[in-house]
Amino acid sequence: MKNWITNEADEEASLRVQEETGYPQAICRLLVSRGCSSADEIDRFINPRLSDVSDPFLMSGMHGAVERIWSAVDNDEKIVIFGDYDVDGITSTALLYKVLKALGASPCTFIPHRVDDGYGLEEESLRRCIDDYVPGLVITVDCGTGSTEAVKMAGEAGVDVIITDHHEPTGDPAPAHAIINPKLGAPEAAISLAGVGVVFKLCHALVKTGRDRGHPPAGKLDLRGYLNMVALGTVVDMASLKGENRVLVRHGINDLNAGCGPGLSALKHVGGVSGPVDTYHLGFVIGPRLNAAGRMGTAESALKLLLCEDDESALDLAKELDGANRERQEMEARMVEEACEEIDASFKPEHDFGLVVARDGWHPGVIGIVASRLTGRYNRPVVVIGFDDKGEGKGSCRSFASFNLVKGLAECEQHLLAYGGHEQAAGLRIERSSLEAFRRAFNEAAGNELRGTDLRPQLKIDGWIGLSEIDDWFMSCLDTLAPFGIGNSKPVWAARNIGILGQPRVVGRGHLKLLLASGGAQYEAIGFRMGDRQIPDGPMEIAFRLDRNVYKGRETIQLILEDFRAS
Repeated sequence: MKNWITNEADEEASLRVQEETGYPQAICRLLVSRGCSSADEIDRFINPRLSDVSDPFLMSGMHGAVERIWSAVDNDEKIVIFGDYDVDGITSTALLYKVLKALGASPCTFIPHRVDDGYGLEEESLRRCIDDYVPGLVITVDCGTGSTEAVKMAGEAGVDVIITDHHEPTGDPAPAHAIINPKLGAPEAAISLAGVGVVFKLCHALVKTGRDRGHPPAGKLDLRGYLNMVALGTVVDMASLKGENRVLVRHGINDLNAGCGPGLSALKHVGGVSGPVDTYHLGFVIGPRLNAAGRMGTAESALKLLLCEDDESALDLAKELDGANRERQEMEARMVEEACEEIDASFKPEHDFGLVVARDGWHPGVIGIVASRLTGRYNRPVVVIGFDDKGEGKGSCRSFASFNLVKGLAECEQHLLAYGGHEQAAGLRIERSSLEAFRRAFNEAAGNELRGTDLRPQLKIDGWIGLSEIDDWFMSCLDTLAPFGIGNSKPVWAARNIGILGQPRVVGRGHLKLLLASGGAQYEAIGFRMGDRQIPDGPMEIAFRLDRNVYKGRETIQLILEDFRAS
């Protein structure tokens, strides 16, 4: 059972919000708890406008990058986009490629191989890129801020490098021609942009400059048609859906639902998405299939799909990615099982605060997903490492709000070859001989932060409501708070004195299905992977999210159970 924690909201402010909006009181308390208490804050949250997006030239490095890129375009200089193999990197690469091409350039793309090239802008992979394409300018996406040696090598070869990135700097920035990274300077609302969001800002600045200079292609280019890729990359990269991310994702999803190109249409088809797309479909249906190619090896097919203009070819590529995703799922399930066996053999909750598991041959493309699964299961920061036959390990790290991974890894850096990333998701490289020392150091770093805290999995309750309060109006008001995701999670509600009608059933792969009733209202509920849970005798308290379920053309409101307990 989880530790339920109810979010607090100022009641007076909630009443003022209700007067402003006419929304149900529970929704108003939710708005206040998420920082919206004035009329202006509410309006900007419910109606995020593209006009609220900041001037791209307020980002550090933008002026120098734009001047250099336009010089390359005007002089027909060869430009290579150095991408990355995850969804953020692939969408960033596709977006920049399409915009540069529309502006009159003839860019090439280079996507490193996850296994052969490793993570980010590595010296060897950049050298191979330069040897293959002989560019005058390389533009990175989603990587490169700290890649000093790689950038120096490019400079010695006479190649300028412009870096676009969003990762936390862990040292001095690389000596690039320009670096555009919101962590190095940007308006507050843009600080949490994903890599694809940073590229969108660069594209905005390029188009703006082109229009100012009377460049005809820039005058015809409408960047709103590319927001679907910005939404996809932002959601899958788990960027916070606040500030400019919220604006870009809301409008990107609208664009997806109004109609998208052959590539995304094919991914929707193979994923069985028939109705409107939301962040769930991006994060758990479309994103994993696009990610699968890069996780299992090369992401070239994923990039080709996003750039594809032919429906038939796009469908063939989407089917290929769907098959790679099934392979990834099977590998993931086996690795999770093996990791859990290793942890459970010695796990002591009062002693083990940071978990490190490692094994020869674990696929570097899947360890990140496995780390996420383990973090959810044990409610601890987790590092999962796969060693190659030379004894070098690649690790993926995942955490939660109580522990900053970048800070924690910094305390262990003497045991690592390299590390970097975000507060709750990071990567590292390590020698096999350093594993045990790192394991002890990481556990100590986590213990210093987490010892003495309640490490039971927490379930944050956004509000207590009665089932009779849930109706079409309640759901319509809830819809205006979308998009939901990191930083604006789909609300978890709780209700008391809930009874069960009829007999509970276990369906599918261990899912619990119930018909719940209270106060004259009744709703179907499903608890995923809760089929083995013991149901209390008598009334229950339930924690749940609300969803619309469409079956045979009929739409009903369904409760998605997060937890339940005796009243």
